[in-house]
Amino acid sequence: MARYLISFPSAAMVVADDEWETVGNDAHDVIEEAKAAGVYVFAGGIDESTPPVRVSADGAVAEGGYPWAPPLNGGFTVLELSTREEAVAWAARIAKACRCDQELRVFGPDPRS
Repeated sequence: MARYLISFPSAAMVVADDEWETVGNDAHDVIEEAKAAGVYVFAGGIDESTPPVRVSADGAVAEGGYPWAPPLNGGFTVLELSTREEAVAWAARIAKACRCDQELRVFGPDPRS
């Protein structure tokens, strides 16, 4: 079993104002299906109303994320699945619900985490 990150940046989700409720319901339905299938780890979106901070090893806090990195925003789902093919199938279901393409990544195995 591997854990897969299925995600999209906020700008990818272009939805008409009158469709947001339907999109939200469709996305939550897919998450409920993942829970029922026993593959759900967690899901959610970055709270873009709270700006990021960088915390150094000495505990110092600096406003903002890395200035050279693209912003981290949007929605994320982590599922635990047996195969990449299963991950692609779930990503397609989430893409359909969210009305936008999804990025798919696999977490590298780390037996100590």
